Amino acid sequence: MHEASLSPELAERFLNRPVERCDRIGDAPHGGRRRDDLEPGPRTVPFEHSAVIAYRVEADRVSIVKMFYGGWDFEALYRGHPPDGDD
Repeated sequence: MHEASLSPELAERFLNRPVERCDRIGDAPHGGRRRDDLEPGPRTVPFEHSAVIAYRVEADRVSIVKMFYGGWDFEALYRGHPPDGDD
């Protein structure tokens, strides 16, 4: 095991990155890509080249819908379908 993986500080920084990115969405809530092709209203932003964050802009806040990780067919998962297309 790599010694750095035993560092609680490193682990905390790793876990805080997606939270911090979600917090920053509120700075420019309309900056994400509109995804009305999925359903009316959601937006998406990339996260570290390996994930997509889906969210909604509401009257007084931004609501994070879901975070999809690299390699997932997030469009199928967002719609509630299995990624391989089997319904």
